[in-house]
Amino acid sequence: MQLKNIVVHQVYFWLNNKADLPKFIEGLNVLVPITSIRDIHIGIPAATEERDVIESSYDVSLLVTFNNIADHDHYQVDPLHDIFREDYAGPLCKRVMVLDSVDA
Repeated sequence: MQLKNIVVHQVYFWLNNKADLPKFIEGLNVLVPITSIRDIHIGIPAATEERDVIESSYDVSLLVTFNNIADHDHYQVDPLHDIFREDYAGPLCKRVMVLDSVDA
C-alpha cells in the first residue's frame, strides 16, 4: 500500500558509545505520547544482505509520520521532544541525520 498525504520524518543516530543503546532507546520512547504523531517506529539496522547502496553504519533509526506539516511543527516544539533532545540525543550522539519528506 502506498502511503499518501503524510509527512515522513526519518532520523538516524550514531551513538558516542554503543553501550548506551538501551538508554537511548528508552529516550526515544519518551516521544511516543506526543499527540501529533500519526505513527512511530524505533529501529536498529536490519541484518540484510550487504550491498554498496545500503547504509547501515547508524546505531538507531526513528521513523515518525504526521498527517500534515502543522502536526510535524507541533512535534518539534513539544516539551517531550525537548526532553529527548536535551537528555538523550545531545549527550549520547556523535551524529544525527534528519530527513523530512512529503508526497512527490
